[in-house]
Amino acid sequence: MDNSAPLAVALISGGLDSMVAAAAMRADGYRLLALSIDYNQRHQIELAAARRIAHLLGAERHVVLPLDLRAFGGSALTADIDVPKAGVGDDIPVTYVPARNTIFLSLSLGWAEAAGARDMVIGVNALDYSGYPDCRPEFVAAFEEMAALATKAGVEGNAFRIHAPLQLMTKADIVREGTRLGLDLGMSWSCYDPAPGGLHCGLCDSCRLRAKGFEETGIADPTRYAAAT
Repeated sequence: MDNSAPLAVALISGGLDSMVAAAAMRADGYRLLALSIDYNQRHQIELAAARRIAHLLGAERHVVLPLDLRAFGGSALTADIDVPKAGVGDDIPVTYVPARNTIFLSLSLGWAEAAGARDMVIGVNALDYSGYPDCRPEFVAAFEEMAALATKAGVEGNAFRIHAPLQLMTKADIVREGTRLGLDLGMSWSCYDPAPGGLHCGLCDSCRLRAKGFEETGIADPTRYAAAT
């Protein structure tokens, strides 16, 4: 890619949404710096997917940053709390990690400023999702405003832009977009509670939403599930 192309920091978790969001940025002509956070999450297998995706997308650098959020706990992903398997409900589930996207975007902002980048991309989605407050458009807009106040670049008039291209897409829309971009969506990992043998459990909220997206499109789901979703 042209070295004069703009640079963006892409938060790549290893999941379907972050994969498609980062690929959309690349398709729009951005060079990518990939950032993944090893927060000692229950589903560590997603970091292997993040490495595959960063390589696939031609990231100029991929940082896997250790940040052990198990020291705080408070989530089924960072503490000894069972991952819910009964289906997606109306309340914010216990798989919510306190302030996770605020923490991750702050780290992304730090790297962006240090690298001279003014763009960041995150795969948050506010339609087919688990109701996490830090996936909403108002959160993304507020963080962008904060970035202008909290950084040297911002106060000097070099604003940062947070791209959330999937924000108003359904999971089916995201599957279609990933397919349009020519991605092997089977490289991504969504499950919160991996089953033995490298299988998605098929029952957690994330598995159910992933399977629903493929089912609604009619596109073959490449995911291997341990249980029917």
